[in-house]
Amino acid sequence: MPRILLAEDDDSLRGFLARALERAGYEVTACADGEEAAAVLDEAWDLLLTDIVMPGMDGIEVARLAAQRHPGLKIMFITGFAAVALSAGGRAPAGAKVLSKPVHLREIVAEVERMMAA
Repeated sequence: MPRILLAEDDDSLRGFLARALERAGYEVTACADGEEAAAVLDEAWDLLLTDIVMPGMDGIEVARLAAQRHPGLKIMFITGFAAVALSAGGRAPAGAKVLSKPVHLREIVAEVERMMAA
């Protein structure tokens, strides 16, 4: 079963995303912030799905660390800050996908499925 590491500081969104992805057939480990996600990066992951703006370690830092430890890891960002999303490409690992909030759960699941199939 494909494994997804989810880092999202919004409790309700994190719960909704985790449940939607689990229903779609993924094993999801949901983390409340970047530090919590970074602590489990040594495990094997198929996809990192992370918010960009979080207190402490932000999603881009988590993604860069994840990409160093797991070259080829698929990375997807979700963010409510359009300006951050637009500028993320310069700091984010190559090939990362950025989705802007608000985003429908079905859209996120569809994007995850596309990335996993690639």
